[in-house]
Amino acid sequence: MKFLILPGDGIGPEIVASAVDVLQAADRRFGLNVTLDHEDVGFVSLKKHGTTLRDEVLEKARGCDGVILGTQSHADYPAPEKGGRNISAAFRVLLDLYANVRPARTREFLPSNMRPGKRMDLVIMREATEGFYPDRNMTRGWGEMMPSPDMAISVRKITRHCSERIARRAFELAMTRRKKVTAIHKANSFHMTDGLFLECARKVAKDFPEVAFEDMLVDASTAHLVRNPERFDVLVAENFYGDILSDMASELSGSLGLAGSVMAGDDLCCAQAQHGSAPDIANQDKANPTSMILSVAMLLEWIGDKRGNAAFSAAGQAMHAAVETVLANPETRTADIGGRIGTKAFSQAVVAALAR
Repeated sequence: MKFLILPGDGIGPEIVASAVDVLQAADRRFGLNVTLDHEDVGFVSLKKHGTTLRDEVLEKARGCDGVILGTQSHADYPAPEKGGRNISAAFRVLLDLYANVRPARTREFLPSNMRPGKRMDLVIMREATEGFYPDRNMTRGWGEMMPSPDMAISVRKITRHCSERIARRAFELAMTRRKKVTAIHKANSFHMTDGLFLECARKVAKDFPEVAFEDMLVDASTAHLVRNPERFDVLVAENFYGDILSDMASELSGSLGLAGSVMAGDDLCCAQAQHGSAPDIANQDKANPTSMILSVAMLLEWIGDKRGNAAFSAAGQAMHAAVETVLANPETRTADIGGRIGTKAFSQAVVAALAR
């Protein structure tokens, strides 16, 4: 198995290094036989090659078994014509990593931002290749335009193909969990685009009679996430809604830094932390690597499931369990969740728990 390691910007190199340390510990324990290849992306690549993402890196990723992608400061990149490519968008669109899988759950031993007595354990299945994002909804050109200095127009693309396949992934996931899917939409206003998305979700639901299905307006879903988060199991949403709801859910659960995330297609999966690059704490050993470590664990489980490889599935589950063990101990938490240890010490504690 060959993984491509892309450290990225800000705290990316630190949390990726931590996740790789844990991955290598899992490799030793479960005999995964993973080899690692490293490439530069982001500002390091921009300085060296004049672009934040070279085409050669995308091609190399296409030939790998998995990718570990660090955080990116893409809001600070120069314009695309000056080399500032959005790395995540390029991976999602050009490698067809259409499913952005984002779990969020509370832990009894950690404080959350939920209402007293409320618990959360859900997964947001976000379509990642189309929607309102202007860099991925046109064959040529850009999905936003300004006909005049005082007018801006944005175009959204929703297709039957992308809507049906993300809905199918959501129902397949629900079959392994509590067997409930909620389709998020705003079809009462966006009759055609969200209407098509909802039509596709309802069609796929007929293939999964064991799964309870409901649809919910996106604005109502935000209220229910706060008031009744326990009603949700798997939420499926188009790109824009899924992006917002996943950040909200993770923050409610305690922190954006506590949940893993993958970008998955039919043949390739990329581990990517849910949070941003936090350049203000870069290179200070302050970052919480939990999200990145759990993202790599999700990558291993994805490979185990897709390829019927029990060792990878077991390794991913063991990484999850080791992180839980470390988080449960107040002495082995990072500062952002009330602890006192740094990035390296946290990953070392996870490695030790994994070895046990």
